[in-house]
Amino acid sequence: MTHQIILDVTQRLIERSKEARDAFFARTKAQADVGKASKSLSCGNLAHAVAASCASEKKRILDFTHSNVALISAYNDMLSAHQPYQTYPDQIKKTLAEYGHTSQVAGCVPAMCDGVTQGQAGMDMSLFSRDLIAQSTALSLSHNVFDSTLLLGICDKIAPGQLMGALAYAHLPTAFVPAG
Repeated sequence: MTHQIILDVTQRLIERSKEARDAFFARTKAQADVGKASKSLSCGNLAHAVAASCASEKKRILDFTHSNVALISAYNDMLSAHQPYQTYPDQIKKTLAEYGHTSQVAGCVPAMCDGVTQGQAGMDMSLFSRDLIAQSTALSLSHNVFDSTLLLGICDKIAPGQLMGALAYAHLPTAFVPAG
């Protein structure tokens, strides 16, 4: 049985956030109702979105019948927990291609580590980094050429930051891919 205080606090949170929750769900529904956003992009927009892709990827992305997965990575050379993300994009690309789909690294996020910055001036940036990660993730998804998202990140600031940013495009199916 749930304790009454927890029920009361939960109810207050529901009431207090009703307006923001309703706005979030309305925005998400509007995005979902538009459908595959890349269909509404101009030829110029699409040309930019596929310019770096090989011919077979361009064809799959532009026929609008295959999924194009956004990859948001926290890879860096410094932190061992992030090392697997160096090879993940190519592995994901190869696997998706076997099923006729594509993926693109839509963007990368800063990956700071408290273990490195403890006792240093950089520690003051720790919580700020989560907001920057959220903004970087949302900005990376703003191109509207993706059908889903894979968040490649690990850490107590990177993971929530990526999730917060992905929620700006909550109509996209999203999975978190931890490593390290």
